[in-house]
Amino acid sequence: MSHRKFEAPRHGSLGFLPRKRASRQRGRIRSFPPDDQEKPCHLTAFMGYKAGMTHILREVNKPGSKLHKNETVEAVSIVECPPMSVVGLVGYVETPRGLRTLTTIWAEHLDESVKRRFYKNWYRSKKKAFSRYADRVYKDDSRDVENKLERMKKYCQVIRVLAHTQIKKVKLRQKKAHLMEIQVNGGSVAQKVAWGYERFEREVKVDSVFSTNDMIDVLGVTKGHGFEGVVTRWGVTRLPRKTHRGLRKVACIGAWHPARVQYSVARAGQHGYHHRTEINKKIYRIGAAAKGEDGAVNYNATTASDLTKKTITPLGGFVHYGEVNEDYLMIKGGIVGPNKRVITLRKTLIPQTKRSALEEIDLKFIDTSSKFGHGRFQTKREKDKFMGPTKKSRAQ
Repeated sequence: MSHRKFEAPRHGSLGFLPRKRASRQRGRIRSFPPDDQEKPCHLTAFMGYKAGMTHILREVNKPGSKLHKNETVEAVSIVECPPMSVVGLVGYVETPRGLRTLTTIWAEHLDESVKRRFYKNWYRSKKKAFSRYADRVYKDDSRDVENKLERMKKYCQVIRVLAHTQIKKVKLRQKKAHLMEIQVNGGSVAQKVAWGYERFEREVKVDSVFSTNDMIDVLGVTKGHGFEGVVTRWGVTRLPRKTHRGLRKVACIGAWHPARVQYSVARAGQHGYHHRTEINKKIYRIGAAAKGEDGAVNYNATTASDLTKKTITPLGGFVHYGEVNEDYLMIKGGIVGPNKRVITLRKTLIPQTKRSALEEIDLKFIDTSSKFGHGRFQTKREKDKFMGPTKKSRAQ
């Protein structure tokens, strides 16, 4: 009977099995926060696009801690969150086997970006999605819609809105909007239905869903790394140098009996592009759009201690993303996925009681230096002043 020479804990967690590619790129919400009818009607989630990371300087506000009243530097992620558009309403009935959809109502006019979501090949299609539905609603004078609204108020227990991102505002190559159901919490069922229907074809901003110092959950798909071996995928130890037929392997994949490979044995396969939910991420700032509707610049990276006129976009833009001109969320630490990945943001499922969750955030400085070079200058004006006149600036 064999034995192992050294005892050691296993390599890699089995809690994330199966390690396979995610079925969709958008983070899927499996559970929404519990409803409290005493509160006013509100949305419980939002979507944004990961722009990149930077760092901030803030004063710690933790009485009793050695860091209290001292400054600390922390990494933060920037998520661009252009306003979402509400285009539908879904009513659910609670059954012994879970929720069952009772009825769905759509807005009369849908944007082209969300219509692309219903086609595999937009430019070859007839682009007729929802045209007959819109005609029927117009001819019927919305009587069918009103009947469905009454049915929702009478029979449903859970109300969710259908909302999509305005991907045109993010200036990515993609033209197809991301569409999701967002649960409406607070108020009675009739109030939820009225609240959701009232917002048809209207914008919902991120600051109406979240606020600064909130704790939120981040859902998304991690950065993909393709097919990887056991050393990278599971972190097992390499075999000795002289090993025959390779050393980045698992030496023994199991005993003679049971005569099959157990699920817990590290094997090569897909690494990354997995769906992940990360809970309790703190919002440090909700920034307004850098460019208003009138074209005026809003300096959304200034603080009370740093009055430099600058926007959140670093010099040269966020690497592999570009400029952030819409509303943005600043979240403590890193979040899943590469830049440009769509991120689902959800209100936390559990009430927060930790001191770190209840701490008021006082930002002193937000770094906007280049993320591509050495990061010496905070603004273009500062760089030009240091470098002096150049051929390019003289030509202008």
